[in-house]
Amino acid sequence: MRILISSQTYEPDANGQAIFTTNLAEGLHRSRHEVMVVLPSDSMRYKQEERNGVDIRYVPAFSLSPWYPSVHLTPLPSLYVGRLFDTFRPEVVHIQDHYFLSRRVVREARKRDVPVIGTNHFLLANLSRNLLFIPAAIRSRVMPFIESRVWQHMLVLYNKLDLVTTPTATAARILLDQGITAQVQPVSCGVDTSVFRPEPGVDRMAIRRKYGLEVEKVLLIFVGRVDYEKRLDVLLHALALLGRDDVQLAVAGRGLHLTALWNLAKELGLLDDGVRFVGFVPAEDLPRLLNGADVFVMPSEAELQSIATLEAMAVGLPVLAARAGALPELVEDGVNGYLFRAGDVRDAARCMARILDERDRWNDMGKASREKAEYHSVEGTIQAYEGLYGTLVGVRLQAHTLEFAKHWGQHAM
Repeated sequence: MRILISSQTYEPDANGQAIFTTNLAEGLHRSRHEVMVVLPSDSMRYKQEERNGVDIRYVPAFSLSPWYPSVHLTPLPSLYVGRLFDTFRPEVVHIQDHYFLSRRVVREARKRDVPVIGTNHFLLANLSRNLLFIPAAIRSRVMPFIESRVWQHMLVLYNKLDLVTTPTATAARILLDQGITAQVQPVSCGVDTSVFRPEPGVDRMAIRRKYGLEVEKVLLIFVGRVDYEKRLDVLLHALALLGRDDVQLAVAGRGLHLTALWNLAKELGLLDDGVRFVGFVPAEDLPRLLNGADVFVMPSEAELQSIATLEAMAVGLPVLAARAGALPELVEDGVNGYLFRAGDVRDAARCMARILDERDRWNDMGKASREKAEYHSVEGTIQAYEGLYGTLVGVRLQAHTLEFAKHWGQHAM
């Protein structure tokens, strides 16, 4: 099957949408499908490359950074998208967002009667990090209007699609609450359980030393974008409230809130000994670094699934997470970790103290995490999408056959 995927972001970007889109494209190629991924270029030049069997096309664009670093404006997409449809002739189209390039791809698919599926990775809370420059009093007044307009902009496109997928039941409920009329089906983003797996033989000391982490301390680790809605400030305050010197938090990632968090850690007396900002961790190091940690932490209030949490679970780590978004679908309180009230420093410190005092349960919690992660294997995700693509193409083919038979019958009379 020939599958065209449109997205704003792709690896080496390290956000959830990029990781999912890359895993999907490369997994479909391994399943012997022809896959083309259409992305905004990092310049106003058209580019093309093949990576791991995937045909990647970059349409000229310019970034909306610093206001929205992960979104690019493609001023003349029609000059390129139509040509790509002509040469590739996709049988199905799969968009990953509602932004400029994907809108043009959907329009082109509709002209050619190609079925379109769309996955929603968007959550409005993720937009808030780009509005922090607006004074709080003004922001509270304009946010209802912004929320309404942003959701309307998204739904206008997604309500035209043949099928909408989103990673979790929680994410599906959010779309339904916003008034989506297209059919919505949860499909996990998936995790590569062959890459992210328990490695008892990993040299924990070596990987910790490489990233400047304490060898003897209990290591809590966060992986992901270091942006406001991840609520890492809650973890830092909880760690300070806990007051234990045998624990260190590693923050792995980059983002707009990094400087503010660094300043907060310094103010709380946690910098380096209590909290270490290790920056971006290359893909080849991440499974080993996770295997070198003791507990994964995810305080975010805005997760439609959290691939980072799935990766940590696949490695076999207990998880301490906020009771928010879709995280309770991954973390079963008392089974593979603990959930604390979102944004509640005292409750986060209480749960942190509890999991630290239950060291004898970490192994069982880790095994429970791994079992839950295996349910989300990327192979299962690929198979689910293959089935959905096949159904959409079959329905479209049946409709064409019926239309042809009707037309032929009219001429035969």
